[in-house]
Order: sequence, then structure tokens, then C-alpha cells
Amino acid sequence: MILGAANDETFAARVLASLGIPGIPVDAGTGLPGGLPEPADGRLLVVDARFVGHTHALRMALLDSRFPARAIPGVLVVDGDARAAFTDAAAGLPISAWTPERLADRLRDADVPVRDLPLGEFVAEVPETPDAHADALARVTAVDEDAIRLRTAVKARDGFFTTFAVSTWSRYVARWCAGRGLTPNQVTVASLLVALAGAAGAATGSRIGYVAAALALYFSFVLDCTDGQLARYTVNYSRIGSWLDATFDRVKEYAVYAGLAVGAGRNGDDVWLLAVSAMALMTTRHIVDFAFNETRGGGDGDEEGAGAKLSGRLNDVGWTVWARRMIILPIGERWALIAVLTATTTPRITFVVLLIGCAFAACYTSVGRILRSLPRRAPQEPAVQRVLFALSDTGPIAAALGKLRWPAGGIAYLVPLAAAVVGLGVFADHPAVLGAAAVYVVAAGAVVSRPLAGRLDWLVPPAFRAAEYSAVIALTARVAPDALPGAFGLVAVIAYHHYDTVYRLRGGHSAPPRALVWGIGGQEGRVLLVAVLAAAGATPLRTGITVIAVAAALAVLAESIAFWVRGATPDLDDSLPPAAAPRSGSDSGRPGVSPGTGSPTTSGAGTRASAG
Repeated sequence: MILGAANDETFAARVLASLGIPGIPVDAGTGLPGGLPEPADGRLLVVDARFVGHTHALRMALLDSRFPARAIPGVLVVDGDARAAFTDAAAGLPISAWTPERLADRLRDADVPVRDLPLGEFVAEVPETPDAHADALARVTAVDEDAIRLRTAVKARDGFFTTFAVSTWSRYVARWCAGRGLTPNQVTVASLLVALAGAAGAATGSRIGYVAAALALYFSFVLDCTDGQLARYTVNYSRIGSWLDATFDRVKEYAVYAGLAVGAGRNGDDVWLLAVSAMALMTTRHIVDFAFNETRGGGDGDEEGAGAKLSGRLNDVGWTVWARRMIILPIGERWALIAVLTATTTPRITFVVLLIGCAFAACYTSVGRILRSLPRRAPQEPAVQRVLFALSDTGPIAAALGKLRWPAGGIAYLVPLAAAVVGLGVFADHPAVLGAAAVYVVAAGAVVSRPLAGRLDWLVPPAFRAAEYSAVIALTARVAPDALPGAFGLVAVIAYHHYDTVYRLRGGHSAPPRALVWGIGGQEGRVLLVAVLAAAGATPLRTGITVIAVAAALAVLAESIAFWVRGATPDLDDSLPPAAAPRSGSDSGRPGVSPGTGSPTTSGAGTRASAG
């Protein structure tokens, strides 16, 4: 609908026509004799007849399906859940009083969040006078709209490698794809296939296979960036696009690890322990990112303390920005490191260097975040407590134990939990392993016996991840080393489950259902089960760990795929860094610099919003 005295010659009508949208003039004289229009796709576009702006600004408002109600100056778009609320809001105003801004305010008054889309360099205005109209038109025609569109398709605050070795040309690949009607999801699938081909090359164990794998990794990452750039260039945010991109990032990386391990095995070098350790370390580090960022916003102390002060000082030294983006090994730097080492060295060297680099990055970011957390005095909000508990992946045994009265409780019991993990490794081939497992389960229950409201309680989810993965790896390595490929599969499945939980929470959805979490044992139940298998001997462990991995994969993947395909919308606010995604029910995000030392939040735990 075009509000006001409109005809086919107005700028707004011409812009709508260029997008293939018929404009329905609406003013106090004509009214809406047929009532509000009912578009086939349920999307309603309200444009002020005086609107002047770039076509892409209108395209952004029209096509950005991440927000049911969104606005730019002079334009309001509603669809989905906001459509019925718009009908009620419009009914309370005479047509003569309709403006996109006033209708948007009515929606906000009805507690319907309306997202004001950031325009950057694009122009979108409602000029009041002929001179202002002429000035706005001049600014619209003074710039190359497609050049801006292409430049803004590249995500801000990317890592050094992505910025200078990929996005310099991947944006043109995105435009090429757009011109041929390719969708971001198709590019995402292409990226996966290229990475799987690279993993297959690494699995040959030959030098030419390693070189081919390195090239495939680079081009797969180029496509990984391209899908996000294509989504932004075409404003095509599909319902499952972010989930596909994030999920395939994990699949690609794990496949490459497995390919390197298989290739090394062909040359007589068993590196499965290193491969599964690298996967466990990376997943734990990402959970640190997710858990900490859930505690930001609304609490005191976020910008106080040694970490924040150091961050502020470093932000004044320009070269440190790129240095800090590189040393945290975001996905671009990490894949570049893997590719170079794969092509020039051996899988063992690749994994050792990767583990050292990731361990340093994890320590660097974690220390800074702890320093940021210490000044906090107020307890975490109840919503944050629920998120942290969901991320803890607590099963039925620990949940039952958590209902008991424990002295102190909380993160103090992470110490006996860590001691239990050491005991599992030391006594893996001894009956005493069952005692260590019992201590582990009891400590896990004690940790969650009170709400995770403390200033450092965000450490619980990553601590549980590190404990579970370490326990599974240590038990398998000690009792049945030849079963480490099975342990790799189990950790990969469980890591997927943990990432999937994060993606749901960041998308504003609830965590996976309790039936699934408890059905696959919870983190403490899986550790107890693997310990029992280890106590039974190498053969039961060898068989059991494979059975657990397959059963968990079937349950987790079936529920996850069904959830996302049903129509959940994980698309994140692409104007924000990945760790700053809004919480459920929130219309705003958090700042985009990694707490502690000012390092950017490009962690590589991607969504489409973080891929490019």
C-alpha cells in the first residue's frame, strides 16, 4: 500500500514497480473499500507516497524475513505473527492518520517488536518540502547503488585472513551467483561438497592428496563466505539457511579431521587421539564464547575491571585490532592454518600445531572474560540462568542429585569434578574407575544444585563440555586405543547436540526437549556409561562406544532436523557479530567485541551471519 496522494509517477510507485510490486494507493479520500489487502505470501508493505530512497533499501525492508515487523524511514513491512497485530493497530486509526511511523508505534504499543533496519550508506527518507525532495533524489543518484550493495554484502569485523584473502573477491562470486539465480543454501551445499572432497583427498595419505585437500579447504571456505554474502546481497535469509551453514561448518571441520587421521593411518601414524582432542578443544572453546556472551547486557561490571580497561587501551592501538583477531584463531585463520600445514607437513604436525594454537586462543579469551566477570555484583537474570542450565546438558541423574541439599553448591564442585576426570584417566583399566565415575556424577549434580546466577557460573557449561569430552577420550585411549575412531564419532555427535542447543537459544527458541536430553543420558549419564563399559574391558568398550554413537546420532539428528525443517527461524541479526545475537524476546543485541581483551567475537562457530 502507498499511503497518501499517490500515482504511477511518484518515486515510491516507480521503485515498487522496479521490484515487481503493484502499489495500491490509499488516502483519506479513497480509503480501503475492500479492506486490507491479503497478499498471497502474507506480507504487507506500507509505503509513504513521499518516500525517496534506494531500491535496495526498499528491498531490504521487503525481503528481510528475520523480523516479522521491520521498518525503514517511510516504510513498514509486516508478515507472519505481526500480521494480525497490524490489522488491530490499523483498525484503531483513521486512514487520514496512517503513516508507516505511526503504525509502527502502534505495533510497539501492542508489544510487537518492530526492527529498524540499519541502512548504512543507503538512502531512505520522507522529504517534507520540494527542496528536500530534490536533495534526497540527488543523493540517491549520486552513488553507485550496486557498488554499495556489493560492499555491504561483506560482513564487518571479520578476521584478517577472511578480510584480505577471501572477501576481496568472494563478493564478486556472490554477485555472479545472484545473477544466475543461485540461492545461499545451494552455495552452502556446494561448500560442504568441496570440503568433503578435500577430506577424501587427505584420506589418501599421499602428498598430492594433501595438497588437493588444502586447495579444497580454501575454496570451500570461499564458498562458506560467499553464501552469507549472497544472502546479504539478495536479502535472502531462508528459514533453515543459518542452521545449514552453521551445521555444515561443523561437518566440514570434523570431516577434515577424520580425513587427516585416516590419511595418517595409511602411512602408519595413528593420530586419532590428536584429532578427537582438537575437536573437543574447539567445541569447548566455542561453548565458552556462547556461555559468556549470554551473561552480557543488563548486569553491572560489564565495562569495569582489569579486562575492560585493558581492552579500552588496546582499542586505541590500531595494529592490535588485527593482531587480536588473528590470535584467537577464528574460522578463517584456523582453516588457513590447517590448509597450509596439510599441504606442507604431516597430519601429526598439523594437529599438534592446531592444538597449541587453539589452546592459546582459549586461554587468551577465557582469562579476559573471567577478568570481565569478576566486578559483577548483581546475580544473573532468570532468563540467563535458564540458558546456562540448558547449555549444561544435565541429565536425569545429576538433576535428581541437584535437588538434594549441598553445602555451598555451584562452581566450587567443579574441583572434585575435575579430580574425577583425572581419576577416570588414571584408573581407566582398573575397577576403581567406577568410583571415579560415581564422584563425577555426584559432583555434576552438586554443581547444578543451585541456580547458575553467580558471576562465574557461565563457566559451568564449558567445564562440563571439557570434562565429558576428556573423560570419553581418556577412557577410550587407555582401555581400547583402537576404538578412538568410535570415540571421535561419539564426541562429534554430542558436540553437534551442544552446538544445536546453542543455535536454538541464539535464534530465540527453546532448548532441545528434556526427552531428548535425558534420552541420550545427559553429560553425566554418558560419562557413567562409558566408564562402565571401560570397567567391563576393551571389547565391550569398543563395541559399546560405537553403539552409543550411532544411537545418539539417530536420536539427535532426527529431532534436530525435524525441529528446523518445521519452520523455526534461526536467522540472526546480520548487522551484529555472531556472539551478539539477541536473546529470545529481545529486539537488541550486545556489543561486538570479545570481552576481556577487546578481541573480536569472530569465533568461527558459525551461522550464516558469521560465515562471511
